[in-house]
Amino acid sequence: MLSPKRVKHRKMQKGRMNGFAWRGSDVSFGDYALQATAPGWVTARQIEAARVALTRHIKRGGKVFIRIFPDKSVTKKPAETRMGTGKGAVEGWVAVVKAGRILYELDGVDAETAKAALRLASTKLGIPTRVIARADEVI
Repeated sequence: MLSPKRVKHRKMQKGRMNGFAWRGSDVSFGDYALQATAPGWVTARQIEAARVALTRHIKRGGKVFIRIFPDKSVTKKPAETRMGTGKGAVEGWVAVVKAGRILYELDGVDAETAKAALRLASTKLGIPTRVIARADEVI
């Protein structure tokens, strides 16, 4: 699973996800892409599950580009712990995704296969998405 090699601070604050993604909102590497339509956190497990679903559906033909990386730590306190006693231990890593962000791109496959594969990958993610092509049309 994806996680950073090193971070400056182990534990991070929650932050906010309002607004639209300006960076990473264009189809740059492939012909078809999966774009987020609402903000949310995508965990490292979800990113990997969607990648596996994509590669299996296109039968390892074509190329998959992952455009997000889980670089934010999420902490959790143990069950039945009283308030106070500090922040909990790092539980996992998430990618902060704003609306409009490109999550995955596909290249070297036909339109029908790309659409089916990206739809399958979108079911593994916890945010609403849409499939788009390089010419910014929804397919």
